[in-house]
Amino acid sequence: MDYRKVLKMASFKKAACLVAGLAAFGLADNPISSYHYLADPGAAADDTYFYVITDSDDPAAYNANGYNIKALYGFRTKDMKNWTDFGIIYDARKVDGIGDIWASGIAVNPNDHRLYIVFPDGGGGGIGLIGADSIAGPWTNPVSGNKKLINNWGGGLADCDGIGWCFDPAIFFDDDGTGYFTFGGGSSDSRPANNNNNDIFNIYKLNKDMKGFDVSTKTHLKIGGPKAMEASYIHKYKGNYYLSYSTADLRIAYGMSKNPMGPYEYKGIFMGNPNIGGQNINANNNNHHGIAEFKGHWYVAYHDRRIANGYDGLEKIPADDGKANPAPAYHRSVSVDEFYYNGDGTMKELTFTKEGPKQIENFDPYDWYPALTSSKQKGIRSRSNWSPGKVAEHLLLPLSSKESWIRVSGVDFGTAATGFTVQAASTADGNKIEIHTGSASGTLAGTCTLKNTGNKSTFAENSCEVTGLKGIVEQVFLVFKGSQDSTMAIKAWGFEGSGTTPPTPQTPYGDKAADIPGKIEAEHYDVPGTGRGGDVDSYNDNDSENQGDADFRTDLGVDIVEGGTGMAIGYTAIDEWLEYTVNVAEDGEYAIKASASTGNENGSSFCFLVDGKAVGDTIKVPQTGDDWSVYEEFDGGKATLTKGEHVIRLVITDNNVNVDWFSFGDVKSTAIKGQGVKLDVASAAKFDVFDLSGKKIATFSARTMAEAKKLWQKGAVKGAEKANGVSLIRNRSNGMVAKVRVTR
Repeated sequence: MDYRKVLKMASFKKAACLVAGLAAFGLADNPISSYHYLADPGAAADDTYFYVITDSDDPAAYNANGYNIKALYGFRTKDMKNWTDFGIIYDARKVDGIGDIWASGIAVNPNDHRLYIVFPDGGGGGIGLIGADSIAGPWTNPVSGNKKLINNWGGGLADCDGIGWCFDPAIFFDDDGTGYFTFGGGSSDSRPANNNNNDIFNIYKLNKDMKGFDVSTKTHLKIGGPKAMEASYIHKYKGNYYLSYSTADLRIAYGMSKNPMGPYEYKGIFMGNPNIGGQNINANNNNHHGIAEFKGHWYVAYHDRRIANGYDGLEKIPADDGKANPAPAYHRSVSVDEFYYNGDGTMKELTFTKEGPKQIENFDPYDWYPALTSSKQKGIRSRSNWSPGKVAEHLLLPLSSKESWIRVSGVDFGTAATGFTVQAASTADGNKIEIHTGSASGTLAGTCTLKNTGNKSTFAENSCEVTGLKGIVEQVFLVFKGSQDSTMAIKAWGFEGSGTTPPTPQTPYGDKAADIPGKIEAEHYDVPGTGRGGDVDSYNDNDSENQGDADFRTDLGVDIVEGGTGMAIGYTAIDEWLEYTVNVAEDGEYAIKASASTGNENGSSFCFLVDGKAVGDTIKVPQTGDDWSVYEEFDGGKATLTKGEHVIRLVITDNNVNVDWFSFGDVKSTAIKGQGVKLDVASAAKFDVFDLSGKKIATFSARTMAEAKKLWQKGAVKGAEKANGVSLIRNRSNGMVAKVRVTR
């Protein structure tokens, strides 16, 4: 059975019975750059990349008492974990007629497929427009006469229209290609900002040729809600337009409309001031955001102060003047998180994370990458050499006498990597780059000694052999070693080799689709596949560990507890989900029932989707007892199903409900009240064995993974007698994978 085909029947890897989240393997690390201070992000995406632009606090002294912002930086990613930093992409210090360059907006134009940025001139003097074919640039002004769009002091196509702060622009393109830009902030007598009455933002419609805009389209973007401060931003989701903005009390609020130019109805707070676990990570200061959709997910980029605060053990990098412990207010960091919508289109409040978005596809090591491509870094710095009309040379500068490395995550080496090449300058003998897996001091795969080029502006290619890099490697570290700092400059790198590792799709628990009509134990969710992407995921859980007390499927992230008829899923949270591959006997209408419990005074709820479409009713579970131990049976309406194989998704729509089992069709009721008995889970299971290219070479039965490994090593099962070297053993029942080495 080709389960990939089954799971691709509908694009239902989205959350809730109307909207849901995608689970994938691997986590990113916020902030996206830990080696310089960045702020005020804008976000955009096309079919290939997710883009973030930022300005920079790097010029600010450690004891700064104001902003010193001179340049824009550009980043992009294919997988939401590994980011390429292109360094400075536009520098106000080297462009005539522009002062400081603060918070800017970016968008992809569907008409010419170019990127466009709107930027503020001098923190309030006006708004400029630039465009480029690539995030790296070069960026040029497309406006007729090389003018700005907006200028307080003349030289623009229009003035600031009485707005107090003429800055924080954003740009938006609708589905039909019509472009718009917004700006505004502060408060003035003619354009006040007040609670429930904000009139500080303007919106204009851009000309299709991007050489200017229609001045007559000027519209005041009035909105209710908390007093506005700055950062107007427009995006679109399922026919609704969203105007979000930064409030005077340092949150991000939003409204909705059916027209990009409004009017907008205030809906609520989308982002609180950034905090994790009750700890503020933003020095209780201002914020800025950029929102974009990428490959079916919605993400927001924002700034915080987690590096300057040393949050969660982050290295406090020195300020631009080299002094430690810089003032957090003026030394910001940029992070990214995924967010979700409610079924009615309103936005769920963002949850800020340390991990950032989940990786959505594997990293291809066989491309040629700018040096600052990584998912995490330590002990490095960077430098951009930018001039107008050119793409900047952006360099990685290791602090090589200390712990210095970059990490790349979820790397698919396929058949095997054979070599590594790096373009670098070196002013000392003995400088080298070590390739490690697992950690910066993990297994050594290869070492490249750098040629001494005599100076840091002369580059040479350095190559070395690597071994042991096969299949998907979760963490690859490029570790920089040298006797002194500032003697290396790294420009680009890449691996040599071939092949990719095809993903393994999710499979039914027990390797057999559950029968419908029939009852399904909630803990018997599908076994997740391997690789990344929606077709390998069988569940979405908010954490990666099984927090339950039942000794069952403990290597996976779903929380399984003792209770009900034996075991149940527990510790559930809104937007978590599980999937079950089923086989429907005949076309027909099937009654839905489920056994569940909750100790919540206000109850909880869950619902079902079949092949991405909501079926039956949302099952509302009132409080069944104080401690979740009392399970009761609930009706879930009816589902019309067709004969054949389908995927059922159980979606948690409110927090803290335990689900014991559910059924589709007439089956014997077995719901009980009280605590159940733990099931015996030590029965025999099927184990599949794969070589490192992903080819299955054997299947046999064993009671435990330890027993399976022992049988394979002893050559006691068919196929093992010819095995030599490392193989992968996978338990079909719970998805557990282990490496086993055999020498014959």
